[in-house]
Amino acid sequence: MYIFVIVAFTVILFSLPLAAEETAPLPPVDKIGDQDPANALSVPDGQIITLVIENDSIGGRGTDENYTSGVSLSYFNISAKMPEIAYTIADYIPTFDINDSSSVFYSFGQNLYTPSDITQSAQDPNDRPWAAHLYASMGLVTVTGGHVDEVEVSLGVVGPWALGRQTQTFVHKYITPDSPDPKGWSNQLNNEPAFLLGWQRRYPSILKASAFGLSLGASPHFGVTLGNVYTFAGTGIGFRLAPAEDDWQDDPIRVRPAPPGTGYFERPADNWSWYLFAGIDGRAIAHNIFLDGNTFSDSHSVDKKYFVMDANAGLALTYGQYRLSYSLIYRTKEFYGQDDPSVFGALSFGYRF
Repeated sequence: MYIFVIVAFTVILFSLPLAAEETAPLPPVDKIGDQDPANALSVPDGQIITLVIENDSIGGRGTDENYTSGVSLSYFNISAKMPEIAYTIADYIPTFDINDSSSVFYSFGQNLYTPSDITQSAQDPNDRPWAAHLYASMGLVTVTGGHVDEVEVSLGVVGPWALGRQTQTFVHKYITPDSPDPKGWSNQLNNEPAFLLGWQRRYPSILKASAFGLSLGASPHFGVTLGNVYTFAGTGIGFRLAPAEDDWQDDPIRVRPAPPGTGYFERPADNWSWYLFAGIDGRAIAHNIFLDGNTFSDSHSVDKKYFVMDANAGLALTYGQYRLSYSLIYRTKEFYGQDDPSVFGALSFGYRF
């Protein structure tokens, strides 16, 4: 699914010329601690646009079940002037500070969730609800004392206004004509405003070693997400392997409930570079609207599992100001009665200017 989006975005990106040297290149990273992330996020200029596509057709069985699809477009301004609302958010979150390293990002996206049999017009009482989520979000990233804090506020809608029926029907009809016609969207969750507030802290340089021109690091994280879409607490650890001279690269952007990441990357010293990453993330979930059903009205629901874990591994390739990354994700069963765990891929295209 969404192959046309992939092709169009790729053509646009690679039709653009490579940018000239940045006006103030980053100093060499030669210390462990707060220097490398702070330096990376306090350069005088730099903006990154990232398209993210998550789908089981690029990693799983392509059966359009459970987490069917997630697409987001993000704009990350590394050294933007903070909007006034950023200071208001920082005032209400005591763990978050705005300083010279603070950056801002904006995202727009849509997620689709369906039962295992999309050709069935009636709702299977033992399977998850049909649901779509359309949203826009703003996030802040800052570095303090060697750790990276991220805050994201998301507003949107769940239900028919999220256009899940239209999106999946269009794709199956015109992009993947061999796919079955989705017939159960009349059973989807009711329209409901969607709100999320997420906070996460990461320690990108707490464990790091260099040898043979390579840098190996581990980055633990923990965070909390609150809202009528998701409410959960999560923790995990990520691992990365990259050339030492291109050490500071951030994980590719992911769609919540996964840890979102920033998608930050530098222009490589030799014009191209690579980055291997893997990780695990566990979430204790109090509320998931896509399983618990509507918050303010009656709707179909299933008995969710209160603990869900993700495992992922992937590769990022950077050429000049372009980055292409792929992740394979394994997600444990999310509700009682779910036939199989979810396996899906995440593909992202980043352009820095």
